[in-house]
Amino acid sequence: MEQLAIRNLRLKFPGEKSLLFRDLSLSFKEGEKVLLLGPSGCGKSTLLQVLSGLIPRSIDIPMKAENYAPPSSWGYVFQDPDSQFCMPFADEEIAFVLENLGVPRHEMDGRIQRHLREVGLHLDDLHTNISTLSGGMKQRLAIASVLALQPEVLFLDEPTAMLDPEGTKDIWSLLKQVGEDKTVLVVEHKIDHVLEFIERIILFNENGEIIADGPKGIIFSRYRQVMRNQGIWYPGVWEEHLRQQPLPPVQSKGDLLLHLQDFKGYRKKEPKIAVEDLKVIPGEWIVIRGENGAGKSTFLHALMQFIKHKGTYELLGTPIKKLKNIVDYMTFVFQNPEFQFVANTVREEIAYSLRIEKRDSVQIEETVQRLLHLFHLADHQHKNPFQLSMGQKRRLSVAASIVKEQKLMLLDEPTFGQDSRNTFALLSWLEEYRQQGTTIIMVTHDDHISDHYASRVLTIKDRQLISDEQTRRHEANPIAGTSGGAF
Repeated sequence: MEQLAIRNLRLKFPGEKSLLFRDLSLSFKEGEKVLLLGPSGCGKSTLLQVLSGLIPRSIDIPMKAENYAPPSSWGYVFQDPDSQFCMPFADEEIAFVLENLGVPRHEMDGRIQRHLREVGLHLDDLHTNISTLSGGMKQRLAIASVLALQPEVLFLDEPTAMLDPEGTKDIWSLLKQVGEDKTVLVVEHKIDHVLEFIERIILFNENGEIIADGPKGIIFSRYRQVMRNQGIWYPGVWEEHLRQQPLPPVQSKGDLLLHLQDFKGYRKKEPKIAVEDLKVIPGEWIVIRGENGAGKSTFLHALMQFIKHKGTYELLGTPIKKLKNIVDYMTFVFQNPEFQFVANTVREEIAYSLRIEKRDSVQIEETVQRLLHLFHLADHQHKNPFQLSMGQKRRLSVAASIVKEQKLMLLDEPTFGQDSRNTFALLSWLEEYRQQGTTIIMVTHDDHISDHYASRVLTIKDRQLISDEQTRRHEANPIAGTSGGAF
């Protein structure tokens, strides 16, 4: 039985020259599990918002379609969990849903705790400010609030993008259970855990056009080359990439770049991260691993001095507090790219820090054009950064952060929401800079990056750096080393 159908959809973003969708037609049967696959920026998230009715009811974007009626009972998990929160505290977010469903007050506490347990979100205090949660914890809360609706149709826009591998596995196990009798439409780049759940794949090209629609087995067998050309994730693409672009051993050498000893980062006078001893040398590629909420992002925030610290913190042999402007030495890419946008257009976002330094206008233009093309943003250079897809926002945040080519790059989940083409392009670019002496410290949950690109892997658990392991890429290095710290 057909549950959702849309005919001859036409949609155009204000200021764009061409339509995103031109006479697109789709239908979905009741209980069907469908994966929308396509390169970053092709319109997958926009299509989900149209099918749910968010566009144009809540998001005013010009569109036309024949005889389309959104489902009466549905839930939507956004790619960016901050986009869907209505309340400031975790318990209030779910209570807001339950109130709208008419759940009696005396039943709410039990229901709230049950929904949080379902998604593996364990909070010491249910009345926790959402802004203090990590990205992965926010994602779990967003899923919990949607499951509280008990919807008939689920729209899932990369629901596990910010989760660690174990959390990703757990959430998809849960979604398979609760979605067994529901219609489920999924946008997801991390497809490994999705494939056994979904039945049908709709394949889009970079222009938002459907190039294939059918059972998953047929799509992967017949359209593999098309997916490779379009930069779409498919099983085995990582292995193909690594065979084609083998990586040389990491040969980090030179004086100490970064030294931490008895280091603690604080928020509101409470220690949030502890490092007993850490030494970093130019040219290393360091990956930081750990469960959601362990303190990985907090560690990067402490290095950037977004939060206060105590203990030894030296950069190039100089105490960090004696350096006049640390952004001359290091740069940072936020987990949420929107946190760092300051300009009204993509090109001005990239040029911003260069203009502040009053660089030569010719040099600025050359740098901006180079980065626009390198990060596949040239066609979007006149857009407002907030009009971009999440993958495009992520690429812009990286481009704008590295424009001054500092020798230490701190990156917080720089590849989430990216298609394979842009993921591999970013990693290749970072490797090129690493070979020139730039040091990379990256938070990521991607095992492929840890296993193949990293020279060292730091593990953070319970807000402490507990281990430091050299990988097979790292040649013998007598300086590197760390041990965990306790508060």
